[in-house]
Amino acid sequence: MPWLELTLTLRVEQQPRAEEALDDLGALSVTLRDADAETPDEQAIFEPGVGELPLWPTITLDALFEAGTDRRGLAAALGELLPWLEPDQLAFRDVADEDWERAWMDQFKPMPFGRRLWIYPWNIEPPEGDEVVVVRLDPGLAFGSGTHPTTALCLEWLDGLDLAGQRVIDYGCGSGILAIAALKLGAAEAAGIDNDPQALTASADNAERNGVDARLALYLPEDFDGAPADVFVANILAGPLGELAPVFAAAARPGAPFAISGILQGQQDELLARYAEWFEDLAVATREDWVRISGRRRA
Repeated sequence: MPWLELTLTLRVEQQPRAEEALDDLGALSVTLRDADAETPDEQAIFEPGVGELPLWPTITLDALFEAGTDRRGLAAALGELLPWLEPDQLAFRDVADEDWERAWMDQFKPMPFGRRLWIYPWNIEPPEGDEVVVVRLDPGLAFGSGTHPTTALCLEWLDGLDLAGQRVIDYGCGSGILAIAALKLGAAEAAGIDNDPQALTASADNAERNGVDARLALYLPEDFDGAPADVFVANILAGPLGELAPVFAAAARPGAPFAISGILQGQQDELLARYAEWFEDLAVATREDWVRISGRRRA
């Protein structure tokens, strides 16, 4: 079955309203890419957290509709819903079913993180054996896939810990990838917290896919039970990371390892000063333009 793909090029602040309008008009799926990337390999799908703004100044938004959808009518409806939309911001193309599937498969290949952790799309069978730890994800989920440097930094950090018997909190869980990885790496239980119910649904689906759903509890922030963590990780944005530092400190046991990411180069110094009140042994790791801060909760 062919599809109709509508592409919009937008400023970051226009994205939430545009995505809402496309959903109202019957879009079957919506994905986001960096409009300023020079090559396809650089056009990573945004994934730090559902409901958060992308971290690129200009984005390309691809929406999929059923074949035969009236292009002129769709463009006119978008013009009414998004009066600021200019004609050169919008484009259409026909997409064959096999082309769309191939695009997803090309985007999501098995990826290693650290010594033994691998993220696999659900459609590829991992090798048998105890030497690797595999997390299976649905490549149809456009967030929390591990392709973003912030997620990769957190996955590698988790892979380097001894998580046996530990309770882990993943704040801003998105697809649940960090909490699920922690459980597959030996954690006894995990709590995933996110302010978007869609993220909790995605986390629950992926936890079931990986056979760890019985050990993963999911919460909206206001519903969190408050039980402190032996290991704490948060992959969100620098602004919320600064605001939530006291909350994170209360959620981590004394001595608990912690890591925060979603931080752009240049934002780390303020956060290092902020977190030094509650955390020690602070260290910075970088990948591309992104930063992870890790350390340990003060006794």
